Amino acid sequence: MQYRQHSQPGCGGCLLLAALIVLATGGAPALFNFLGFLLSFGLISLLLLAAAFWGFSYYVQSRISTYEATQTEAHNRFVSLLVRILVKIAQSDEHFTKAELQTILNFFQYSLRYNQDQMYWVKQLVKEARDETATMEELLTEFRDNFSYEPRLILLELIYQIIYTKQPPAQAEIEQARRIAVFLQISVYDQRTVEAKYMYRQRQEAATGARAEEQYYAVLGLEPGADAAAIKKAYRTLSMQYHPDKVRHLGSEFQQVAEEKMKEINAAYEYFKKKLSL
Repeated sequence: MQYRQHSQPGCGGCLLLAALIVLATGGAPALFNFLGFLLSFGLISLLLLAAAFWGFSYYVQSRISTYEATQTEAHNRFVSLLVRILVKIAQSDEHFTKAELQTILNFFQYSLRYNQDQMYWVKQLVKEARDETATMEELLTEFRDNFSYEPRLILLELIYQIIYTKQPPAQAEIEQARRIAVFLQISVYDQRTVEAKYMYRQRQEAATGARAEEQYYAVLGLEPGADAAAIKKAYRTLSMQYHPDKVRHLGSEFQQVAEEKMKEINAAYEYFKKKLSL
């Protein structure tokens, strides 16, 4: 049997000893006064704690309301649906662990660079999403009906981004991302483009040589060996789809996602432009 170290004793014995000393020195009246003091002190402490908790909650809700009021309705709806969908993905195995919660929060804090007020908001959204009664299909239907193709691509990009923060990524979640792409009516080509990029990142391939070339093909959604005409067509298509102006209404953080995507697309095209003299 493994030895279990004992914990430090509590203060219950100290209080009993103090009560006995008061009783012995001052009698029953002194004991009652002592107990009354302890009761009053305890109630005051509880009231102060409750007031502090209420005050902090009020402060947080005030900051959330102020932030929401500065954003567009499209932005708030987009983030709300994004959080609810991410939580649904995490709950697909009927569990929502602390690690999964932290992954979602880290995604907003570090990938989207959310400040404190924004994080208050996201935490509130996550809390509400955990009790969400709508199904994944209902959430995706709402998203598909309210946003055009380009925001749907951004959503898929973000879903893959958070799935691949786990190493290795859960295969069940990758399969779910593929089903989400189909439901959102995202083309097979675009879905492959997004997935391939993160797949190559996972493999941690070198930044030079043939493997880097494979990654550039993946960014453009092409199979290795695609000709110049296919590369030009893919570049034109992706440049239009991920142009930051097309997601301006979603907020600056999602414009930045589109900008980062455009940098990757431009880097891939520049590589083939030099190699193939396009």
